[in-house]
Amino acid sequence: MSLSWRLALFAALANRLDSAAGLLRRLPAQAALHLALAPQTGIRHYLKTLQETDRTFQGLYHWNLFDAALLIPYFLVMIMLAIYGVHRYTMCWLYFKYRKNANPNPNSHFDELPRVTVQLPIYNEQFVIDRLIEAVCAMEYPSDKLEIQVLDDSTDETQQVAADIVARYAALGHPIVYIHRANRYGYKAGALDAGLKVAKGEFVAIFDADFVPPPDWLLRVVHHFAEPGIGMVQTRWTHLNRDYSMLTQIEAILLDGHFVLEHGARARSGDFFNFNGTAGMWRIQAIADGGGWQHDTLTEDTDLSYRSQLAGWKFKYLPDVECPSELPIEMTAFKTQQARWAKGLIQTSIKVLPLMFKSDVPRRIKVEAVYHLTANLSYPLMVIMSAALIPAMICRFYQGWFQMLLIDVPLFAASSFSIAVFYLMSERELFPKTWMKTFLYLPFLMALGIGLTVTNTIAVMEALLGIKSAFVRTPKYRVAKKGEKSQAAKYRKRLKLAPWIELLFGTYFFLAILYTFSNHNYFTAPFLILFVIGYWYTGLMSLLQGRFERWRTGGANTDESSPKPFPVGV
Repeated sequence: MSLSWRLALFAALANRLDSAAGLLRRLPAQAALHLALAPQTGIRHYLKTLQETDRTFQGLYHWNLFDAALLIPYFLVMIMLAIYGVHRYTMCWLYFKYRKNANPNPNSHFDELPRVTVQLPIYNEQFVIDRLIEAVCAMEYPSDKLEIQVLDDSTDETQQVAADIVARYAALGHPIVYIHRANRYGYKAGALDAGLKVAKGEFVAIFDADFVPPPDWLLRVVHHFAEPGIGMVQTRWTHLNRDYSMLTQIEAILLDGHFVLEHGARARSGDFFNFNGTAGMWRIQAIADGGGWQHDTLTEDTDLSYRSQLAGWKFKYLPDVECPSELPIEMTAFKTQQARWAKGLIQTSIKVLPLMFKSDVPRRIKVEAVYHLTANLSYPLMVIMSAALIPAMICRFYQGWFQMLLIDVPLFAASSFSIAVFYLMSERELFPKTWMKTFLYLPFLMALGIGLTVTNTIAVMEALLGIKSAFVRTPKYRVAKKGEKSQAAKYRKRLKLAPWIELLFGTYFFLAILYTFSNHNYFTAPFLILFVIGYWYTGLMSLLQGRFERWRTGGANTDESSPKPFPVGV
């Protein structure tokens, strides 16, 4: 610690002691004796202190520049997080306010079914590609009106596996073709664009490798395009392995909130919303009018969605049409996915928001676009708040509990309680008979969200600084039931620095809990426990989850593509 910081701390401590001495001199003798003899520890003393008015600490605390330098940034961050929290309440309100606008049925039907191209972009997906192709070839649609493209950018055995499967289904009469690129230029966006150049359909449906579309999916979606202005139709994701583990349960709840309340509220109220990269269908003309697939962001789907809607096309969302998918079963895969989405949305905001502000779309749509595309800025804000939390607690200890509650409770209700309300409401909409069990997952959901702040903050900062990175795919493991062994261990990522930073943050908040107990600030401890659980859970699972597989199988996996697959991390 530098000399200036030591002097500042000694000065602050001297100020506290001087203030305390002044207060004792002003107290009547009897009151001073009572204060000196009163027990100063234990729950009874703490509860008695809370029963006092805020005059308890009057004269003991004086505002100074040192405290202001810590508390002003702290409260600015808290206010900004609260603003995003209020937006969650707004989403809930819009969802129910415009409920009457929800129409799952097409306004008209095609007299003759149009030609549809189904695109299946894959990259090193050898363990799930057969399941995907089997499901798509089983879809109910006239074969003379259907074209299936397997767009393969793979660099491993997936090339041969996919080519053989396509050849087998083509021999059975299915209209399926295999397209392999020698390079990954443009990543997924580049593969989709390459497929469009030779596509024969008027409409294009897209499915990622971990999806299993039901047989009637095309027929339930395509007729919505009989309305001339519809450019894209998105359907709702469901989850094949929702009950696989605690992690997949939480992932499912997080996605349910997005697909029920966010998409539902935006679609019903007429705001812009986005294609999710899969389980949706486009009018090819809407893609062209939006400027086509572009790969300068990691969320090419959201980027194109906004550009297409700015070009005048309308989007529809069909929550009643479900498309099952596979959730990541390992922490590293989940963090990779979340970091890509976080970075991509910030990149898209930098690219698209200037176009939004220059357009003539209504102001409320512009405001909602700002909230939508910049929501991941909350992650670096959370890191700042985390770093400042303990110093802020020390500075505020002598301010009085009433003043602290007067400020903290509204901010906490806006920023944190809104998360609970948001996801409880989405689960209640989906599962009206069993939604109450969501209460059991809420603490872990909030802890996991906190634990993601390190990796997502790195991703957001890279986007803000203009640092480019490759499109990192989410590993597909093809597991649906508890106890099933993963076949795709070779796609795990190597360890980097983030898990260790998460463990350090968890330790930091553990020390904060010890500090709160030493000062009898027991009401703060449950909130801090979420931080400890969140950071330690994500850090330890990133470091050890690969080892769990090795311990369970009794040895190292010899199919690993990396000579040092353990430990793993993001």
